[in-house]
Amino acid sequence: MQRALQHWTWLAPLAAWLLIAGNFGAAIPALLLSLVLIGTVLAAVHHAELIAHRVGEPFGTFLLAVAVTVIELGLIVTLMAAAGPDAATLARDTVFAAVMIILNGLVGVCILIGAIRHKEQTFQQTGVSASLATLCALTVLTLVLPNFTVSEPGPVYSFSQLGFVAVVSFLLYATFVAVQTVRHRDYFLPDKASAADPEVHAAPPSVRRAWMSFGLLLACLGAVVLLAKTLATPIEQAVASAGAPRAIVGVIIAALVLLPESVAAFRAALANRLQTSLNLGLGSALATIGLTIPAVAGLSIAIGLPIALGLDSKSIVLLFLTLIVSTLTLGTGKTTILQGAVHLVIFAVYLFTTIVP
Repeated sequence: MQRALQHWTWLAPLAAWLLIAGNFGAAIPALLLSLVLIGTVLAAVHHAELIAHRVGEPFGTFLLAVAVTVIELGLIVTLMAAAGPDAATLARDTVFAAVMIILNGLVGVCILIGAIRHKEQTFQQTGVSASLATLCALTVLTLVLPNFTVSEPGPVYSFSQLGFVAVVSFLLYATFVAVQTVRHRDYFLPDKASAADPEVHAAPPSVRRAWMSFGLLLACLGAVVLLAKTLATPIEQAVASAGAPRAIVGVIIAALVLLPESVAAFRAALANRLQTSLNLGLGSALATIGLTIPAVAGLSIAIGLPIALGLDSKSIVLLFLTLIVSTLTLGTGKTTILQGAVHLVIFAVYLFTTIVP
């Protein structure tokens, strides 16, 4: 038993892939699938942190953000292709849910927990401001502007508009990545490492171990999306039987896929590394829009699949409130318990109004 506990980081994805390869489907209880999913998520966080420690910031957090977003993209595209016209709003609901979960839920929890434990935390304002500016442009262009164009009726872009917005979204995200990882990498590094955090000063893992963790990370993330896809049917059935709005499915999908980086960001905030938490959160939000929207737009144009990106008025109000509060919260380079509480209140309002619109 003790030996198994020592090797749980590869036993968890192994168990997940055994369930997937067995193709048991409905024979596996949803509770068991959920437990295996959680174990696989925790294993993914472990391997991502090992890789991040080896390659350094901000490459480690960027790697996890992009990997998780690619998995989320695969899940959305698979479900959209399978559901056809019925999934026209799935990409919009999932992307919006991811943005709200990250900017309010994840950032709020990290700031609150970090402030409770360390009273006040600091971060590089220059890098965070650049991230927020890019995120504001991407969210408005993809989720708000479709409501006000007139080439097509309803909250949709025409094919030419959709293609143009997809291209500029990807180019904007690519520019941000170049700034974050190459040209102005120092903007996204912490001012100083916490002397009390032994993980920061520990010797990095060997190259061989880092490559092993990279392979296991990919295995974990692939298992997460396939298990989440298996759980999608019982989740949709549960939402329908409860008479809840279909948008909740997007919230649940986004929450499942964002679990790995959420746990990693939470642990970083506890260790007084708020910069790492913000790199993970904001980077994931940017990758979600900058990669997911161009991909689903390309799918829509290629096979004529309908896609509605424009948010309703309630969601637009909450999105603007979130962007304004995030800009004010992260505009000083310091955080306290108050900012965390404000973000969590907005997140609670978002969840409640999603269930009770």
